[in-house]
Amino acid sequence: MSEDHKKELKKQLWNIADTLRGKMNADEFRDYILGFIFYKYLSEKMEIFADEILKQDKIKFRQINPSMLDFDELY
Repeated sequence: MSEDHKKELKKQLWNIADTLRGKMNADEFRDYILGFIFYKYLSEKMEIFADEILKQDKIKFRQINPSMLDFDELY
């Protein structure tokens, strides 16, 4: 990715953040965003942990759904 592309991407991301923030104070917005980032981090860690546990069953966490025949056994 060239420097021009990086600068354009940065500009677009800031514009999106400003649009999402609306009239909210930047400090207040930061608190919301940090919460979302932390939640994403925990979700990814939980998925990695679940995949390790499910490795013996040869299944990934994202593959589990209610239509599976043995769904009740997994929960």
